[in-house]
Amino acid sequence: MNSRSMSLSALRDLLGEIEVLLRNRFRFFTEIRDGVGVARKIAAMLVWSAIFLGVVGVIIGSKHSVWQALASGVKLPLLFLLTLVVCLPTLHFFNAIFESSLNLSQNFAVSLAAVTVTAIVLLAFMPVVLFFMITTSQYQFFKLLNVGIFGIAGVVGLLYLLQGMWLLTARDRRGVSARRWVVRLWLLLYAFVGSQLAWTLRPFFGAPETPFELFRGLGGNFYANVLSSLGEVLGFFVVR
Repeated sequence: MNSRSMSLSALRDLLGEIEVLLRNRFRFFTEIRDGVGVARKIAAMLVWSAIFLGVVGVIIGSKHSVWQALASGVKLPLLFLLTLVVCLPTLHFFNAIFESSLNLSQNFAVSLAAVTVTAIVLLAFMPVVLFFMITTSQYQFFKLLNVGIFGIAGVVGLLYLLQGMWLLTARDRRGVSARRWVVRLWLLLYAFVGSQLAWTLRPFFGAPETPFELFRGLGGNFYANVLSSLGEVLGFFVVR
């Protein structure tokens, strides 16, 4: 068997872990809790979430140019991974303070499961994105459509994280209420860090009338930009 065949076989094997996450998340999270194949699960989620997010990035960036598609294909996986790296220590150490039995790799695995599910949901929405990419020329509408899709995918992913965290810590009888509040507050932190990092790494779509830029200046913020785009779509004003 040549190296290419071995690589494809390895990818298929890792994809099997993703199928378990989607079809039987109780088993998936139980195995993480019991320390069964945690490293393999992390590898599978890292590889396939990067692939899925890369494809999504290429699609949303292709409305602008080939260069934007390639840049977004790299930046979108980077966005999710960096957000997780920034926020993971907070989740791990506060869980430890409130007597969680989870180690760092288990916390990483359950958090990465949320990213992977988010990536899968985003990929599932891409036919819709392609449809509107073909049938509309209004950039602000296209951007808001994708912001909404990313929001839906993020919520689904975070619901997976909540379910996984409750399952993994079900045996820890002490500090339950405090850990639940920690996880909920961590979700807000994750959302704020992710939105700010997305603003820092922008553009992902690229306004059609502007030349390709790998990064833009740090002026403004994500939330003001979304409100401005909404105002243009509703006809209140034009975004310059």
